[in-house]
Amino acid sequence: MSVMNKIKFFLLTGAVGMSLISQAQPGTPPSTNLSADPAVSGGAATIVKEDWKPSLRRDGAIDRVEHNNYVTPWQPIREADVLWKKRVWREIDTRQKQNFAFRYPGDDETGGGMYIEILMDAIRKGLITAFNDDRFTQPLSMEDVMSRVVKPNDTLPVELPDGSIEYRVITYGFNPDQITKYRLKEDWIFDKNVGRMVVRIIGIAPYFDRTNEDGSFRGSVPMFWLYYPDVRAYNARFEVYNPENDVYRMNWDDFFEKRVFASYILKSTLDNPLQEDIKNYKRGIDAMYESEKIREKLFNIEHDLWVY
Repeated sequence: MSVMNKIKFFLLTGAVGMSLISQAQPGTPPSTNLSADPAVSGGAATIVKEDWKPSLRRDGAIDRVEHNNYVTPWQPIREADVLWKKRVWREIDTRQKQNFAFRYPGDDETGGGMYIEILMDAIRKGLITAFNDDRFTQPLSMEDVMSRVVKPNDTLPVELPDGSIEYRVITYGFNPDQITKYRLKEDWIFDKNVGRMVVRIIGIAPYFDRTNEDGSFRGSVPMFWLYYPDVRAYNARFEVYNPENDVYRMNWDDFFEKRVFASYILKSTLDNPLQEDIKNYKRGIDAMYESEKIREKLFNIEHDLWVY
């Protein structure tokens, strides 16, 4: 076989091999979500808050251009390249200073709303699907979502000046300040192809605070779960508030992918065959220590693979 024929043979076998690998990759069923269509994987921010009004004049001294942000695609991970994998659930408390961006009321580049309002706008428009659980088994409609966080209309008697009684309907609305936590479901994978630990967020859920009639705190419950790959394209449209400089701002997809947020671990599959939350077997400061111990184990697993 001549040298040229050998080159052609290796090129041909390489192309066939890559084709077989791509065909063998397990994928999700076809869907109409944002991440499935490259043409809409990002773009410019849109208004997400109903009462947000755009300025009728150029609001600022800078001749700005439209910001079009796009998603950086994930590198596929072959099962044959995975040396180690564990699942982790963690919580983001928006009351911590590092997470104040979640509570920023909004501007033109954030759609005029908080992050929870961005998510709800995508659900309202049918661009992403809300689910009842973190396994994404039961879809929720917008009406189902709102019924969880908005109290039903109430009728109250009102005494008029003439002494008569008039019944008035009290309508309640959604208060985004009730969303004080976000929960993430993620996979920690050591990919030998790139030689490092890869963290992929699988799901995200906003948690809202329930209160009693007297306004006292009752507890936090999940509002809905979202499949994170479906959310990435919509996240990329909206920028995150930068407390230091209004010019250099990342979008929400970068915010999560670069892990700018502060969080703590609630549960993992690491030495946890009963799949229990940390709070079920640790209390108070011991739960915090257990969360930190899991974080150190995740770090040490990658570190130990490179230390001989």
